[in-house]
Amino acid sequence: MDHTRAPILDALADYHRLDRYGFTPPGHRQGRGADERVTAVLGGALREDVLSTAGLDDRKSSNGYLSTAEELMADAVGADQAFFSTCGSSLSVKASILAVTRGEGELIIGRDAHKSVVAGLVLSGLQPRWVPTRYDEEQHIAHPPGPEEFERMWQRYPDASAALVTSPTPYGTCADLQAIVEVCHSRGKPVIVDEAWGAHLPFHNDLPTWAMDAGADICVVSVHKMGIGFEQGSVYHLQGSLVDPVRLSQCADVLATTSANVLLYAAIDGWRRQMVQHGTQLLGDTLALTARTREAIERIPGLHVLRDELLAEEASHDFDPMHVLIDVSEFGVSGYQVADWLRAEHRIDVGINDHRRIEATLSIADDEETTGRLLDALRQLPDVAERMPEPSPVALPSAKDLQPVMASLPRDAFFGPVEAVPAEEAAGRVAAEQVTPYPPGIPAILPGEIINQAVIDYLQSGLEAGMVIPDAADPSLETFRVARSLPHEG
Repeated sequence: MDHTRAPILDALADYHRLDRYGFTPPGHRQGRGADERVTAVLGGALREDVLSTAGLDDRKSSNGYLSTAEELMADAVGADQAFFSTCGSSLSVKASILAVTRGEGELIIGRDAHKSVVAGLVLSGLQPRWVPTRYDEEQHIAHPPGPEEFERMWQRYPDASAALVTSPTPYGTCADLQAIVEVCHSRGKPVIVDEAWGAHLPFHNDLPTWAMDAGADICVVSVHKMGIGFEQGSVYHLQGSLVDPVRLSQCADVLATTSANVLLYAAIDGWRRQMVQHGTQLLGDTLALTARTREAIERIPGLHVLRDELLAEEASHDFDPMHVLIDVSEFGVSGYQVADWLRAEHRIDVGINDHRRIEATLSIADDEETTGRLLDALRQLPDVAERMPEPSPVALPSAKDLQPVMASLPRDAFFGPVEAVPAEEAAGRVAAEQVTPYPPGIPAILPGEIINQAVIDYLQSGLEAGMVIPDAADPSLETFRVARSLPHEG
């Protein structure tokens, strides 16, 4: 296929060149009707915000701009089909879950799943069969489950519809996807890979194996995370014969907006062209920059960049080094404190921050100037940390504490009769909400599971220390939302 083309992006350029005008949504008419205070900030974006059909394309979509762009994407990465989504990978994962299960039965799934996956369980009514993660008790990081764990789960739950794996994790750690896929395919069962952090993986051989090359049936990627695109831009890829492509498309259609944003489509389209033409060089340069940055941080007294710990035995199968995970604990401060200091004093934002770490993710947009800003700031940290107050301690749970005991389906607990109980009465009750430290967005409490005291202590002490928990019904965590009936015995 001709990868010099970017059909959606080119059509948007033609829209303006031809001076089209629509008496259709969006009502701002490419910014003509917007307040000048809005156009001062958003004027360029408003200009490109046009209707997809009866706007960018004709009322019949007869030019096939979107379908051609999706075909080009599939060809670029070696998938059978690709589908663009403007509702983020959160929707793409939900659609994938519904497509492979038809909204009933069981799904074998790693406990390190993102909150969007749990939302899919709530919507579908599925019974999750949780695969234990490989939990590092020293670092307090959950690594993806291995093929052995999936094999044991299939032996126990042979009638489950499919398996779902999260890889890479928000820490950059990766599962042994090829071996997991072999375990599942030996039973004729499809595999969904939530590869939200792996959009870039197909485009450089020195990066971890991406899901389609490992044989996965569905792979969901977030273009905005490690690629170049707007927030909410997502692509889900399909291959093989275990998943009905029509059903997958229809499930996405049931959930998706009917007013897809052309800007998101165009950015995905342009990024695919960029990666096909220049991805190897761009990512190679970024990997080299990443190596230099990691080495420079490691040379700062008191800082440690994690790598070997993430690849040790019983840890992850592979690792994306563009996730620069930095341990600051030697200074006696928390990652929450360092993240706040970087933002307040250096106008630098980082992603993951926890009781002892911060994470900076690099992309092809970074260079010596941007990484230099980070390094200059971090070199000041040894002196600044001495003046930071002692961090509030976090009561860290054990691996056993984080393995859920399910008492009901997530859907039943979420939509059933509920009550809010004081935190001191919540242990032993069935959760009716998900409570999620964010980032990384992996729920510590799930609807339908029995809440234990260790997790309550972890969340409350984490909140006091600076943890962000955006989805709790009670932001103070003084109460928890639980099912009104008592948990089932056993």
